[in-house]
Amino acid sequence: MNNLAIIPARGGSKRIPRKNIRNFLNKPIISYSIQTAFESGLFSEVMVSTDDDEIAQIALDYGASVPFKRSKDNSDDFATTAEVILEVLNNYKNNNNLFSHACCIYPTAPLLKTTTLKDAYNLLVSRNFDTVFPTVKFSYPIWRALNVAPTGKASMIWPENKSKRSQDLSPAWHDAGQFYWLDTSSFFEKPELFGVNSGTIEIADLEAQDIDTFSDWQIAELKARISDE
Repeated sequence: MNNLAIIPARGGSKRIPRKNIRNFLNKPIISYSIQTAFESGLFSEVMVSTDDDEIAQIALDYGASVPFKRSKDNSDDFATTAEVILEVLNNYKNNNNLFSHACCIYPTAPLLKTTTLKDAYNLLVSRNFDTVFPTVKFSYPIWRALNVAPTGKASMIWPENKSKRSQDLSPAWHDAGQFYWLDTSSFFEKPELFGVNSGTIEIADLEAQDIDTFSDWQIAELKARISDE
């Protein structure tokens, strides 16, 4: 398979310092993404895009390649994932190395399963999607979401749903924040991760956790322990 795994891991995380290589259940968290990519058998190369020497060394220790450093422009707080991916693909292209598909796997996705990667890839290819990513269903209908003022006063965002039963409202999903499969030719034409021809697979809430705070980190470790039982 001529597929590339791209793991973007810059060194300047703010909310959780050194988040991308912080130990998660006694291993650098990025190691889980690297190992899952290899175990899936879907990739001809697994690479890490980073501006940080320590992250690069840990990536190499776990078998990933770091063929070039990320540019300064794509290493700040404002660089988008799409911009990072495009930089990586262009660097490979300039060296006459083209991939039919690529998958951007976030370094903080320790709950990601190889079966999820495979199912998403099969959907991408079979349905000719430009991109495919995993989603999680909201546990409660978002249509009854609330606004809460600084005073503590609550009001409904959609008051027309105030008297509706939750089971009568449509379900909704959110991006699981784990990975994006993409068709590289389509991505070169229009570098976006969620467009008019994007697909998704649903995963269970126990299989994903957004990690932005230390509390999130603890919840993710708890989910990982439960999954191992």
